[in-house]
Amino acid sequence: MQASHLFDIRETFNRQQILICFNGPFSRSIIEELGNAVRSYMESQSIAKTAILDVFSVFVEQTQNVRNYLADKAAEGNGASELDSGTVVIARQDDHYVVTCGNVVEAADAAGLAARLDVLSGLDKAGLRAIYKEQMRKPRSETGGSAGLGLIDMARKASAPLEYSVHAIDDRFAFFSLRVAV
Repeated sequence: MQASHLFDIRETFNRQQILICFNGPFSRSIIEELGNAVRSYMESQSIAKTAILDVFSVFVEQTQNVRNYLADKAAEGNGASELDSGTVVIARQDDHYVVTCGNVVEAADAAGLAARLDVLSGLDKAGLRAIYKEQMRKPRSETGGSAGLGLIDMARKASAPLEYSVHAIDDRFAFFSLRVAV
């Protein structure tokens, strides 16, 4: 990148009210540092504590989902360089904060995740609460090794339905992104 392009990036960030943007590997320490930076910024702006906690929670859930997915694929011996990092953006939009996170995934995984999100987007707050309680009662072995509550919890915290995008890269990979307005 040329040094002169940095001004253009800065102007785009200002126009879109982007607080933080990161692209690269999501290590535990990076997630922690970025989360602390966002929390500190929001506290300095006298944002309501519940909003800060919701944004922070959604940020951590999304970035950990990416980190865990990438770790699982590495453990499978996938070795694909496409599966080595993620992107996260936190921005202010009208009266909300928006956390958008994405990464390269295997196309089959994107389809399954999209189907699950479609189900969640069709539920109201009572439906989300019911499915959350149902998921809590399931044994971990039925949920694929995780409690499976992260997406449901994000949908419960969201001020609008979760939005996702799947951008096909080739026959094997897609870029999956999830947008959560809090």
